[in-house]
Amino acid sequence: MALRQTVPFLRVLDMERALAFWRDGLGFEVAISWTPQGSIRWCRIERDGLALMLQDYRHDDGISHPPAGERGLGVSIVIFCDDALAIYHEALGRGLQPDRPFVGNGLWVTGFTDPDGYRVEFESETDQPEETEYQG
Repeated sequence: MALRQTVPFLRVLDMERALAFWRDGLGFEVAISWTPQGSIRWCRIERDGLALMLQDYRHDDGISHPPAGERGLGVSIVIFCDDALAIYHEALGRGLQPDRPFVGNGLWVTGFTDPDGYRVEFESETDQPEETEYQG
């Protein structure tokens, strides 16, 4: 009995807005989707072997029923990658506004808050001094 993968499952208020961020902004592709009445209600998105699932809050009555309170509070998805600075530049080129990269714990770190309040950070190893801020 081997564990193979963990896949974060994120509930979203607006699937098209979420896909604009994850697919169009961060380069994930929709691998599998559930599309009752012609619109995506759930999907698995993937990039470079990583996966996430997105699902809207709508129920069978077609009405969105999000929980009360701030969404995404306390949730961070950290993605270790080969080059966080390349992700930073790619995201800028796709119209996103990532945080300016900095060095923390021996890692370049750049991040975003997605449209539903989930924190996403990309991190890659570096030998730059701690607290260095990227100037590029």
